[in-house]
Amino acid sequence: MKKILFYENVISKQLKLARIKCNLSQAELAAKMQTMNVNIDQQMISKIENNARFVTDYELACFCRILKISEKELLTDFYENYS
Repeated sequence: MKKILFYENVISKQLKLARIKCNLSQAELAAKMQTMNVNIDQQMISKIENNARFVTDYELACFCRILKISEKELLTDFYENYS
């Protein structure tokens, strides 16, 4: 059985690409997350995008809603690297 090692999260690259595609700054994305009752700020978004912070399932779902993408799209790197 192949052992899968994860460091912090698998969405860092795709989150940044999706955020930029939506023309949102990290601060703007954090503000939109806060309107969904997610306690997150610009620094936390930066840490997620730099793979230095875990992402909860609830945060993942909220990112998808805000960025208008599916969970599968945000997890593209996971599906490509760990099929």
